[in-house]
Amino acid sequence: MIINLNAEETQPSEQLDPIQVLTGIKNELERVLKENIIPFWYPQTIDKENGGYNLNHDIKGKWLGPSDKYIVTQARMVWFFSHLARSKYGTKEHLESAKHGYEFLRDKMWDKQYGGFYWAVDWTGSKATVPQKHLYGQSFGLYALSEYAMASGDIEALYLAKKLFSVIEFIAHDSIYGGYKEYFLRDWSLPKQDDTGPMGNSINIKLMNTHLHLLEAMTAYYQATKDPVARERLIELIFIQSNSVVRKTIGACTDKYQLDWKPIHSPEFDRVSYGHDLENVWLLISACEAVGINNRLLFDFYRTLFDYSLKYGYDSTYGGFYESGPFSGKADKRSKVWWVQAECLVSALDMYCITSDIIYFDCFNRTLSWIMKRQIDWINGDWYSEISESGEPSGEKAGAWKSAYHNGRAIMKCIEFMEELISGKIR
Repeated sequence: MIINLNAEETQPSEQLDPIQVLTGIKNELERVLKENIIPFWYPQTIDKENGGYNLNHDIKGKWLGPSDKYIVTQARMVWFFSHLARSKYGTKEHLESAKHGYEFLRDKMWDKQYGGFYWAVDWTGSKATVPQKHLYGQSFGLYALSEYAMASGDIEALYLAKKLFSVIEFIAHDSIYGGYKEYFLRDWSLPKQDDTGPMGNSINIKLMNTHLHLLEAMTAYYQATKDPVARERLIELIFIQSNSVVRKTIGACTDKYQLDWKPIHSPEFDRVSYGHDLENVWLLISACEAVGINNRLLFDFYRTLFDYSLKYGYDSTYGGFYESGPFSGKADKRSKVWWVQAECLVSALDMYCITSDIIYFDCFNRTLSWIMKRQIDWINGDWYSEISESGEPSGEKAGAWKSAYHNGRAIMKCIEFMEELISGKIR
């Protein structure tokens, strides 16, 4: 059901109590978390034999057997269970699940000789199958360690987070152009010029996507440590994500840049990923709040990014966002991917919380309606990875890229925002 909070557009007999409306939506969000997301990931993904998490499930949620374990999704699961444990919906079992994953990161995925996390290890964690270091993967390691340290109070975990931050700072930070060099060999030496790493980029390319996740990781790390150097890096990342990766004449971001932040032009790269742009909006809002920057200074930028995606990537008929499209043109990759819906859900509600503009609440509500009706698999658990334009679901439920992080985080964040709105809190 689509609910209109704008009293000016309803007849007196149709007007609803806003608190009742918001409470009803909050109850639905809680239902998704408690009946759909948590039961899928806990306890079935806990690998009690080898440590870490088993993440190799087909579209119906059936485990397909042993597979490599990747830092991206192993760390995301540690983050999810840690954040869940910090919430009122978490239990001591969820904190134990976070500890279980943290110990696998510490004992099996951390490179004890050179520092940092391997990109991938085998199912048992006995050997690195992809030993290279990429800042995309390191960012999720830092994110997970920081969140787990805050959830558990574990001094050892905080120490490992500080150790990882030091490695990233002294080896990967680009003191000339800002941001981070991304791709390294196991010993943190640079690969050959034409070598491409796990993210498909060479040593001469910076990705908006990588720096986006460094932004969220650095926010959590700063919250956990109050490290003044981390604060400087977080402010630098705020500038990068609100300026360096933005195509000013378009009003949207793109992904690939040279080391000096000159955009790489081609039909392949001159495209907009709506999910990344809207994720960028709410992660910037959180980062600014963490370091005490007034978000009103960036309101115009947030609106520009959001409104571009709303114009070209939003399904105004059924709700939800498409995957991507060319500059200033309608989306041509028109599948609806689970993580895009999740991130746009958070961004829309966050924008409504800070602007009170009903257009963002309507976008949130219609996107939630799409998710509830089509993206969620109410029978087998969790969300379908992808829904085609014709309505066919496809993709895995868990794997090298899919975990509980995007949708689990989105629903927990939206519940927090709903509680803010119900209580009348204004940011």
